[in-house]
Amino acid sequence: QVQLVESGGGLVQAGGSLRLSCAASGRTFSNYAMGWFRQAPGKEREFVALIGWWSGSSTDYADSVKGRFTISRDNAKNTLALQMNSLKSEDTAVYYCAARQGRAVRSENEYAYWGQGTQVTVSS
Repeated sequence: QVQLVESGGGLVQAGGSLRLSCAASGRTFSNYAMGWFRQAPGKEREFVALIGWWSGSSTDYADSVKGRFTISRDNAKNTLALQMNSLKSEDTAVYYCAARQGRAVRSENEYAYWGQGTQVTVSS
């Protein structure tokens, strides 16, 4: 199995940027498709972005973050990243990275491995 640890969360003003990282260990990172999900207070966890198993894979984004967030991976460093620009107060949430074997999909139920999450708070 693969272990995932997120970092990079924090407090930022609206309009600012943050870069989240997800460090993977255990099994071969390049065997896994990856996703970012988030959960805001009082809400269900939702899909944010996904990327296939290699760094040049196609990506997909939730409409709410399209054009502002960019997902990327570095298989040589076993890391996944989420660059978040033009942050809004509604982006406030705990952000999770997740891994699955096979192709990247939006459904969180298809991901077997999860990190512990990192808090992102956007002040307006």
